[in-house]
Amino acid sequence: MRGEVNRRSKRWYQQRWLMDSVVQTIGIEWDQERLSHYARPAGPAAAGIFRAAGARMKKFTDAHREFAAAGRRVQAQAVQYEEEGRLVPARESYITASLLWSAARWPLYEIDDRYREYEAQIITCYDKFIELAPRPIERVDIPFGDGALSGMLHLPRSPGSGEKFPCIVNIGGMDGCKENVVSMYGDPYLERGFAVLAMDGPGQGECPGRGVFATPSNHGPAAVATFDWLEKHPAIDPDRLAIRATSFGSYFSLVAAASLGDRIKGVAQAFAIHEPGCYTIFNAASPTFRMRFMMMSNVTDDDAFDEFCEGFDPRPYAEKITCPMLILAGEDDELSPIQHTYDLYDCITASKKLVVYEGAKHSMGGASSVAQGPHFGNMMADWLVDRIAGNPVGADEKQFVDMYGKVRAT
Repeated sequence: MRGEVNRRSKRWYQQRWLMDSVVQTIGIEWDQERLSHYARPAGPAAAGIFRAAGARMKKFTDAHREFAAAGRRVQAQAVQYEEEGRLVPARESYITASLLWSAARWPLYEIDDRYREYEAQIITCYDKFIELAPRPIERVDIPFGDGALSGMLHLPRSPGSGEKFPCIVNIGGMDGCKENVVSMYGDPYLERGFAVLAMDGPGQGECPGRGVFATPSNHGPAAVATFDWLEKHPAIDPDRLAIRATSFGSYFSLVAAASLGDRIKGVAQAFAIHEPGCYTIFNAASPTFRMRFMMMSNVTDDDAFDEFCEGFDPRPYAEKITCPMLILAGEDDELSPIQHTYDLYDCITASKKLVVYEGAKHSMGGASSVAQGPHFGNMMADWLVDRIAGNPVGADEKQFVDMYGKVRAT
């Protein structure tokens, strides 16, 4: 990156040497399970490819190079498979290549020619996967302001005559994108008969390159535009729509739900970002978070960004939500202290349930409470099935999953 980009954040500029030392010592997953996160939609074969790329990274700037090199290699392999008529390995390689290019875009904090090259490859490879996929996938552009939001609508199967599917709108976090949300095979939502609309909301995925940046409030009108589009789709049941959200999407989904009112059947979210002002994630956690969100918001001055972040307060939105809420969080979340999630729970006046995993960090990986307790992904999916079906919500509840996997009400 150019010098002026590196100097946007004082923390980033001063801690770059620490970042490189940490990557060399621990690896590219020094704070998050990003290799498995990006590889997961493509299945077990992709995991080894991502791990091999990660093993070659000895400093932070190696990340985009190694992911891009792996993307080129797997993309060329996909082309060869397709030319040979081997369409199953071709589609598996195309989605893996798209995910590798997505990972290559992740550590870039400037929308320059290289950024746009990587993004073009993401699109090219995923479009080839759509062409060869075992089920219908539709690339979606939803007009928003002077630009457009980007999404992928996945259907569980080709609809029968007049058939309409319930739909989950996925709102991801800072480091994710619509391409790494829905699994190629065995996706938990598609398997349950849902359609999934994986969205790049303002500031996410393709949107910064389109000039659509994140603000504290614009995921509200973005959600309204998205639901307006969905309600007109011939394969989607407009009366059976819900939201799944993760990480910073937990904040964005609160803003969305407050704007949608009774149009939405429920919101299930995990990996909480609920701290008003977002001090911890942007000033105490890895400096990569601050740099990424400065790009996502197009606020590139350090002092101006601090002032901008003061607008991120989930509590006023929580008070306006009317649909049921499920929140899953780690007790030791290092990006948003758990007390803020408890405070948010108290602000929600709609039906609500909070599940906290003992000892778990933000991404809830590795803690024995997660390994031995109820799987948070299945809990989210089954809870959303019940909301779509109109089953009774039950009394408001806080649950705590201890280190042995035992669940108790608090």
